[in-house]
Parts: sequence; structure tokens; C-alpha cells
Amino acid sequence: MMRSFRNLIERQIKKAEAEGQLADLEGAGKPLPPRHALEDPAIAAGHRIMAQAGVVPREFELKEQLEQARKDWRSATDPADRKRLMARIAELELAYNVEREAYRKFLK
Repeated sequence: MMRSFRNLIERQIKKAEAEGQLADLEGAGKPLPPRHALEDPAIAAGHRIMAQAGVVPREFELKEQLEQARKDWRSATDPADRKRLMARIAELELAYNVEREAYRKFLK
């Protein structure tokens, strides 16, 4: 269903381009605004306050730990180490996904 919806959107865009409906749009040729500019102002203020206080969201810490664990796993040669690191990766992935889901629910 998503593919057919995506195809419909693409056809509509191509049709509008062919008819000249997308010519001379405000902001054409300019980069999109930074993603943070599209956020809720209250959320953006909270992020600014956290950044100024030097606080890093747990989600970011977990992502860094996960990347390091994956790097360690790739370089490990001992099967026991690889097994231990794979368990650590699974644990970190679970914690990371829980944090992301909690943040998404918070934003709703």
C-alpha cells in the first residue's frame, strides 16, 4: 500500500511539474530549514537548556555505547568475547529502543 501511495505522490508531482505549477515557488532552490527549526518551540527550548547545562540525553549516550560495542565486536577474534559483546549489543539496542520510544511518546 505504501508503494502505491508513494507512486501516486510521484505521479502527482511530475504532473504538477509538467504543468508548471511548481515553477516560481517561494524558497525554490534554497536548502530546507534545519530540522530543529521545525520542532515545537517548547521542545527546542528544553533541548537548548539541556545543551547549555552540558546534559546529554540518555538516548545519545546509548547510541555512542552501541556504536563502540559494535566496533569492539567487529574487531574481536575470540569466540567467547564475540558472544559476550553480542549480548552487550542486544542489551544496548533494547535500552536504546526503549529510550527512543519513550521520547516519541513524550512528544505526542
